Amino acid sequence: MPILESTYKPPFYFKNGFIATVYSGLFRRVNLKQERERITLNDGDFLDLDWSYSEVKTNKLIILLHGLEGHGQRPYMTGAAKHFNANGVDALCMNFRGCSGENNLNYYSYHSGSTEDLHAVIQHAIATKNYSEIYLKGISLGANIILKYLGEHSDIPQAVKAAVAVSVPVNLHGSCKELHKLKNKPFHDRFLKDLVVHLKEKQQLFPTEISLEAIKNIKTLLDFDNVYTSKAHGFKDALDYYEKCSSLQFLPNVKVPSLIINALNDSFLSPECYPVKTAKNNPNLYLEMPNFGGHAGFIDKKNVYYNEKRALEFCSKFS
Repeated sequence: MPILESTYKPPFYFKNGFIATVYSGLFRRVNLKQERERITLNDGDFLDLDWSYSEVKTNKLIILLHGLEGHGQRPYMTGAAKHFNANGVDALCMNFRGCSGENNLNYYSYHSGSTEDLHAVIQHAIATKNYSEIYLKGISLGANIILKYLGEHSDIPQAVKAAVAVSVPVNLHGSCKELHKLKNKPFHDRFLKDLVVHLKEKQQLFPTEISLEAIKNIKTLLDFDNVYTSKAHGFKDALDYYEKCSSLQFLPNVKVPSLIINALNDSFLSPECYPVKTAKNNPNLYLEMPNFGGHAGFIDKKNVYYNEKRALEFCSKFS
């Protein structure tokens, strides 16, 4: 599919990717009433789902997936949910395992390639509420999960009509290397701090699985993925995890219409995260590369972000 020309023009002071990213992560506020539902998974663990609804009865649903250490109340989740609700679509903000304010029950939790839980949530939405049109939208890690899911699964429910992936690190190793650079140190350190805090809590629940000494030796995100993410989820090491879970290799197989929005000034993304050639060769894959937006910082008028407007526009085409 031809590469899409972006029309995104942010306010002057948000053309800086760092400022747009920080503002969106720390200062944006969205008011949205949500109802929480807990579902039990096949392995006995649980997921918490945060629902919000259109004022009109609808058979349409958008499922939203957050990024690393995010949750269903992050503004990039509630902002999209609110915009879709206002336009006749129900919304489900999916909290990954251990991200809803309570530790999950197993030692393993979630990672960039864990698509099984998304599949379970889609099936739950169809079976319990009879949605016949489902859209998927993910930010960052959640976007990688969506694209991997669409490219690796042959049993995608027919109800899934379209997907939108925003600020997506389709090449995990490349993105990891970017995050370890000096320009991203504030973001790297914030992610690492949150991850280590949660891992220490998990260590108290599973003291035989990991030691405090091992956790003390974690100094970088790469260390974290070597010590916990890879080992807990069945990979040899961090590089094996990155290789097997990057969605880039699955993009040629995506058959559901999917829009990727990756800003050219996103400091988290490596050159490999702009899959121009793949998009040109797959009629179901649309790639938009705005000059601005940072990482999930597509600030626009009236507190509705550009990527949220584009997501609704794109999904509506396949309604």
